[in-house]
Amino acid sequence: MSQAGALRHRIAFDRREDVDDGYGNTQSEFVEQFVVWAGVEARFGGETVTAARLSGQQPLTITVRRSEQTARIKTDWQARDTRTGETYNIRSIADPTDAGAFLELLCQAGVAT
Repeated sequence: MSQAGALRHRIAFDRREDVDDGYGNTQSEFVEQFVVWAGVEARFGGETVTAARLSGQQPLTITVRRSEQTARIKTDWQARDTRTGETYNIRSIADPTDAGAFLELLCQAGVAT
């Protein structure tokens, strides 16, 4: 997916930060860093058994234009669809063409962070 017209989704990227909870303590929360246009392509899902429970997992690939902002994305960040609010854990980051124009993020929905 390397055509501009394929970037139809607004995706926010959030980084975990310590924030004040209003009572003098801090707690770790995801804080939005920026929002970009992105392509989202679902992959074949799977199910895993954890503690005798079946859980569905939906892998997907998010494609974004490479920029100063998107070059900062790390695997401890999360991606979030601004329309639906669904969050995705970022599992890996790759440059699919080695040309530096786009980044592909392998993400997973339906799993804990």
